[in-house]
Amino acid sequence: MRTLISTAFISLDGVVEAPGGEPGYRNSGWTFKDIEFVPEAFEIKGREQQEATAMLLGRTSYEAFSPVWPDMEEFAHYRTMPKYVVSTTLTDQDLVANWGRTTVLRSLDEVAALKETEGGPIIVHGSATLNHGLSDAGLIDRYHLLVYPLLLGAGKRLFSTTDKDTQKLKLVEHEVYSNGLQKQVLDVVR
Repeated sequence: MRTLISTAFISLDGVVEAPGGEPGYRNSGWTFKDIEFVPEAFEIKGREQQEATAMLLGRTSYEAFSPVWPDMEEFAHYRTMPKYVVSTTLTDQDLVANWGRTTVLRSLDEVAALKETEGGPIIVHGSATLNHGLSDAGLIDRYHLLVYPLLLGAGKRLFSTTDKDTQKLKLVEHEVYSNGLQKQVLDVVR
């Protein structure tokens, strides 16, 4: 079974919305405003590209990333990696042509079936709504979090608010950086 890893920039109060400057959110671009850049804090981002063998995205994140990431040198490895987009509305005609093979999945059942295939880890970037569904369905195996020392208040959150049994996580890697960022790698305990 393949490992499904959710990776996120997240505020201390759980917000993941518009970290890179996406329009429409009051605090858009919060990952680089008034936060000193410390290169070593982002080592995990390079490692994710080397370790992942596929990328999974929700429709909104696909539509935000696909016009930009294919031409960015720092995301070069993602160009050739198979990508999967979970959407009930996206069609093959909506997919960009310069970002490698992309498959539209229509349900979380199709994600569960993808996890059963041969291959290495699948990485989920952004995709707040998709993360809620994946978590509620018990499909996430690991979280890679870069926690920012910020309270953003309103905004899309990484974790679902569904009333469910406690989900235990095991901290397997962590580090605190000089700018206050915290790396937390957590395995979901089954």
